[in-house]
Formats: sequence, C-alpha cells, structure tokens
Amino acid sequence: MTETIEERKSEERKSVGIGGLLVLVDQAALEGWLAALAPQDVAAAIETLDDEAGAILLRRLPEKLAPEVFSHLDTEHQARLLNQFAPEEKARLVGELSYDDAAALIDELPDEHTDEIIELLEPGDRQVIESLLSYPEESVGRLMTPEYLAVRPDWTVARALNYVRTHSEHGETANVVFVTDGTGHLLGSVDLRDLLLARSWRNVESLIHQEPVSIDVNADREEAAHLIRHYDIEVLPVVNAEGQMLGIVTVDDVFDLVEEESTEDFHRLGAVGPIEQSLLDASPGLLYRKRIGWLVILVFVNLFSGAAIAMYEASIAAVVALVFFLPLVIGSAGNAGSQAAILMVRALATGDVQTKDWFRLWGKEFVVASSLGLVLGAASWLGGVWLGGYEVATAVSLSMLVVVIMGSMVGMILPFLLMRLDFDPATASSPLVTSIADIGGTLVYFSVATAVLSL
Repeated sequence: MTETIEERKSEERKSVGIGGLLVLVDQAALEGWLAALAPQDVAAAIETLDDEAGAILLRRLPEKLAPEVFSHLDTEHQARLLNQFAPEEKARLVGELSYDDAAALIDELPDEHTDEIIELLEPGDRQVIESLLSYPEESVGRLMTPEYLAVRPDWTVARALNYVRTHSEHGETANVVFVTDGTGHLLGSVDLRDLLLARSWRNVESLIHQEPVSIDVNADREEAAHLIRHYDIEVLPVVNAEGQMLGIVTVDDVFDLVEEESTEDFHRLGAVGPIEQSLLDASPGLLYRKRIGWLVILVFVNLFSGAAIAMYEASIAAVVALVFFLPLVIGSAGNAGSQAAILMVRALATGDVQTKDWFRLWGKEFVVASSLGLVLGAASWLGGVWLGGYEVATAVSLSMLVVVIMGSMVGMILPFLLMRLDFDPATASSPLVTSIADIGGTLVYFSVATAVLSL
C-alpha cells in the first residue's frame, strides 16, 4: 500500500535526532517536529542528551507538555536536570508530578535542595508530600499515592457515576472505585465497568462482591508486589492499623519496583553492590567501589582452599595425577551449588516458597543432588581411568558424588539461613557459594583420595 505524505512526514520527524530540535530557532517549527512524538519518546530522547542540553529542550517545550515529559524521565535524571533550573522552575515541575512521583524525586535530591523545593510548593502539596516522606524508606507508604476515588455504600449508582465524572482528575485511576464509610474505613471496591452496566437506582453496596484486599501502610513494598500479582488486581488499597484508607498502589508502581528489585538481586548474585544508576551513567570509581568489597572478601575465603591443598602435600607428591582432576571436582561442586542457590533465591523472591518449607525442599534437593552426583561421578570415572588409572578414577568419582551433594546442600540452605537472619537471600551469591564449595570440595576430594589410595 502506498504510504501517504503525512505518514512519510511523520516517519521523517521520528528519524531525526531529538538533539537536532535544539538548533530550531522557531518555536512553531519545534512544535511541528514534536507533533509526531509521544511524551514518552521525548523523555527518552532527553535522557540521551547532556544535562544542559536536556534542560534547554525541556524549557522550550510547550507549557502543558513540559511537565508531562518531565514525569516520564527516570528519577535519577529528573534530579540531575533540576540542577539546571531556578528554584521557581523546580517547584513548578515537581508540583506537576503525581504525589508519589514527587516524593520519590525529592527523596533522591541532596538535602540542601530538598528543603528549598518543599518550601516553594503549594501548602496542600507540601503537606501531602511531607506525609509520604515520613513513612519508612522501604514501606508501602513511600510508594503509594493518596489520589483515589471513593464513594459511599448507600449511594445510588447514578450518584456514584456523577461523582466519578466530576472528580476523576483527583484519582490516579478511575478503573477501580473504592467504597468507604463515613470515617474512611475501607469496605470494598467496584469496577467502573460494573457501575456503568448497573441499574441507576441500585445501591453501590450491592455491587461489592468480595472482601477487600488491602495492605498496611508500613508493610514492605515487596509485599504489595506479591499481593497485586497473587490476586491479579490493578490497584491495591493502602490502609492504616484501624483499616482507614490512606492511598493506593497501582500496577505500574509495582512494575517499577519489581524491575528495581530484580536488578538488585542480579547485582547481589554477581557479588556486586546495588547500583542505582544505569551502567552507562555510572562512573568507573562507583563501579570499582561496588565490586571491590566482595572480591577482596572472596580472596581471603579462597586462601582456605590453598591451605587445604597444602595439608595434602604428601598425597599430591605421591600421585601427581590427583592435581589434574582438582579443577573438575571443585568446579562441579561450585556449579551445583550456584544452580541450587539461584533456584532458591528466585523462589523466595517470588513467594513460591517460604522459610517454613526448607526441610521439604532439603529432602527434594538431596534426591536431585544425589542423582546428579551419580551421573557426574560415572562420567568422571571414565576420564580418571584414562589419565590416572583405576585407583585415581575411583577417588575422583566418589569425590564427585560427595561434593555435588555438598555444594547443592550449601546452595539450597544458605538463602534460607540468610532470610532467617533478616538478610537479603540474594546475598547467597554465586561467587560466595562457589567459594564455600571450593573449600569443602578441596577437603573432600583429597580426604577421599587419600583414603582410597591408602587402601
């Protein structure tokens, strides 16, 4: 099908780099170029510019478009761009954000800028944002927005719909309408679709089908993600200890949270400290600091492996072929342990298993590890016969069975132990498990080999 002239122009506008818009002197020309771009696209393009150029472009955007584009920037980039603006401009941009996004941004800013911006906000906005920032850092209270739609149970459907129409701008989402009593206690929720399809004379209370799912304002953020996923809901109400509704957490908030938590878990599994910046923006110094700590710790841990080898110097001198198989044995122990650790960390993170399930999973992992060890032991026996003879082959295969079971047990138990001690189970990283398996594998291997060869 032949493309229209308008479609071709649209593609041309998108293909030109957004940095090229900065050289356009005419504001009308700038707006013409922007007509083909969604606010999210403009925000993504601004993030590719340096801070000064990004601020220039943000200033030149139409008055109504600039705050929307700013809201789609990640929090870190918002904080950097604000340094390019005067205090009044900062307050205007922050004031246009939703309350939860504004609180997250202010929390990201240095303390000397935080007070300045808060003082310039409207009194009502200032009070709400300060109340959000008063909750614990990892709590649902910091994540929620107090903007939601709520109706009374004794209202008719007609009255409720009229309320939604006139107050929709006060709610972050209108798809779900909550039902509260006169004191703000949460009674339930009603889908907007049900309100639209119901008879106008029916009471709202008759449309509530089940007990409300809610979360305490001081609960951990990850619990909110678990509830939204478990109950397959778009909006989760947040309540205080008395059951009064304080705000909502939406699925897009949880999506950002899950992405952030998954990234942190991946960093910990690689023995890297959490990096809040993108890898492109992170300085070499920051990357060095985040990685050096664990590497130094693991160096000292691995010194024990060397000490274990030194203990069996006589056995190694008698049968040099034992050294050939040392990397194979301890590598298999570390690999099996890493597999088990990653499976357990992920299962704990998603809520598939709880700490009370450790014994049941221990038994299952023992069966699996034993099966793996038998297969790997049989495979290594053939190599042992070829390179070292039957005695060495027997020592290697028996060691392989034991170290695979040992490594798997360590990898499975360690995340549960860390969680029991209130540490992040992702700290049971692959390098840590591997280092423990190296020490244990070395001791097991030379102990078994010494016993077998002495016979």
